Amino acid sequence: MNKQRLITELQSKGLRLVDPNAKDLGRKGGAGPSDHRAVTVDGTTVMVPIYTSTAAASPYSINLASMPPKTVLSKGDEEIAAIALPRQPKFYDLKTADGIPYSHIALLHSNNVLATTVQQTCIRYRDESTVCQFCAIEKSLDAGRTITRKLPEQLAEVTEAAVRLDGIEQVIMTTGTPNSGDRGAAYLTKCAAAIKARVNIPIQAQCEPPDDFIWFERMKAAGVDSLGMHLEAVDPDVRAKIMPGKAEVPVSYYYEAYEAAVKVFGWGQVSTYLLAGLGDSFETLVEASEKLVNMGVYPFVVPFVPISETPLANHPAPDSDFMFALYQRVGTIIKQSQISSVDMKAGCAKCGACSALSTFAK
Repeated sequence: MNKQRLITELQSKGLRLVDPNAKDLGRKGGAGPSDHRAVTVDGTTVMVPIYTSTAAASPYSINLASMPPKTVLSKGDEEIAAIALPRQPKFYDLKTADGIPYSHIALLHSNNVLATTVQQTCIRYRDESTVCQFCAIEKSLDAGRTITRKLPEQLAEVTEAAVRLDGIEQVIMTTGTPNSGDRGAAYLTKCAAAIKARVNIPIQAQCEPPDDFIWFERMKAAGVDSLGMHLEAVDPDVRAKIMPGKAEVPVSYYYEAYEAAVKVFGWGQVSTYLLAGLGDSFETLVEASEKLVNMGVYPFVVPFVPISETPLANHPAPDSDFMFALYQRVGTIIKQSQISSVDMKAGCAKCGACSALSTFAK
């Protein structure tokens, strides 16, 4: 099995970790790649679901009792590839002066990315009529694994330590949507400025499109190098069903925002998530990707992962054959364009660990 096919299958079917006594196997809840674990397959680090119902039935497994530092990936009873689990970062051992663990402020994603949710609450989350059905942003807060609001000076402190101790190469900042028209851009601007005053490192900020596009210029001036504004789904009916609150911001407004953001951040420095498996058809995802690429926006196509304790916890992950074909089509579109994840300064598409797309787009 080639690497493209293997990564595609692992991210659709998940991975069983065989060791009932193991601790810190992965991350439950929160924003970003929840219920995942970073693994390195044939030199490529990817985020793979391990806590989902799909992963519990996966044909792929590794025996952690044989760790560290490397073990073997098995499919059924057959050993098929060498696999490694990145070590826990050194900055996780530290606390702020007031006793907050650094890991409550920011986390390692993949093997060289520092990721943080600067505001761990969202106006849509506690209301069944508005909540995104796949979202687990406040689960980690409820579990006591993070804090509600990360202060700019805390983020700067943790980033400096992560760069110095663990060789972190980029920062990704996302946010729950606040009850304000800037939709989180204002606080992201403050956080970026604080980090850049302490450490010269590429930063991506992620938020919904603000009501005034002047925020793009303010974020850029504060030190944000690239911007993520995530559609997740494209079809209006799918959006209304899966993310009823967020769907109130129409797709047409996202496209207006993309056009404005590309003028500020540059061609290929703006990206969006497209979550395959929520209901959008193959054709819809391909057409959207082509439109986005032609605007200078990177369409980061990612397989939907059902997260435990969310309304879509039992929703099936997309079929791996569907994802493989989708990666081929979107990868070709990207290869024929003037954008590249390699050229992106920071962000999820730059990291690429939550999708196999980058291996198809080279």
